[in-house]
Amino acid sequence: MAEYQDGAVVSRELLSSPQGTVTLFAFDAGQGLSEHTAPFDALVIVQEGEAQIAIEGSTKVLKAGEMIVMPAGKPHAVKAPARFKMLLVMIRTAV
Repeated sequence: MAEYQDGAVVSRELLSSPQGTVTLFAFDAGQGLSEHTAPFDALVIVQEGEAQIAIEGSTKVLKAGEMIVMPAGKPHAVKAPARFKMLLVMIRTAV
């Protein structure tokens, strides 16, 4: 649903509602998302490959099938040592 592209990060929103979003990302090797914050909690689920996820300066390496929560308001970044795909579930409100 989101194919790799050389030198790029590709995203495809799969679901969007007032309660949150679900987005699939495909990262080419060496790509990433620079450090930023978000106003809502987000769940990252690695679908394929391996990702480096930094939250408040602490980096975790996640492999396919593993997940992590990025808390609202906490600085975080994503790096791709090799190609990988992740599902990002942003939770805006409680159901």
